[in-house]
Amino acid sequence: MPETEETPVQDGVVEESAELQETTVEEPPVGKTEWDPEAASKEIAKLRKEAARYRTRTKELEPLAKRAQELEDAQKSETQRLGEQLTAAQQRLEAVQQRAVRAEVRALAASDFADPEDAAAFLDLGAYVGEDGDVDADAIGKDLKDLLKRKPHLAKDTGPRSPRPDRTQGSSGNGHRTPNSPEAIFGEFLDGVLGR
Repeated sequence: MPETEETPVQDGVVEESAELQETTVEEPPVGKTEWDPEAASKEIAKLRKEAARYRTRTKELEPLAKRAQELEDAQKSETQRLGEQLTAAQQRLEAVQQRAVRAEVRALAASDFADPEDAAAFLDLGAYVGEDGDVDADAIGKDLKDLLKRKPHLAKDTGPRSPRPDRTQGSSGNGHRTPNSPEAIFGEFLDGVLGR
């Protein structure tokens, strides 16, 4: 078998020609049944020489394969690190957008709701962030009005308030406030007796 030719090195791997990759053993002609020890010895020597070349080539290529694997692992770990950083940045962005939407909901709900936090609790805050990252205040206003229609108990109480009880009302028969201390009561009694 003729010597094989090596093709140029690409990416640290030596590619061999098709002659070396496909080894064929010459078979005796179909009609010949006798065994030729000399031809067999030549064939065995040729195969041993070829096997030795493969072993040498394998030893030469093992460090290159190991280095290629290390580079692939380093690239993979770098990719994983970048992926984790991207995920963390996306989570931070979503958190900032949620805070912005929550602030917008509270600001718009402050005039109509008794507690603006209630409005934020009843709305889906993620629905108000556009693809460009802006908050859709018009949609929030519309949904707040719909929420007040569905749940009017969340609205501020804008009607007249009933008066709160005053403990000082009705404490005396003549409409005057009576003093609470015994000294004041005795002083009023003396003033009334002495005519002051």
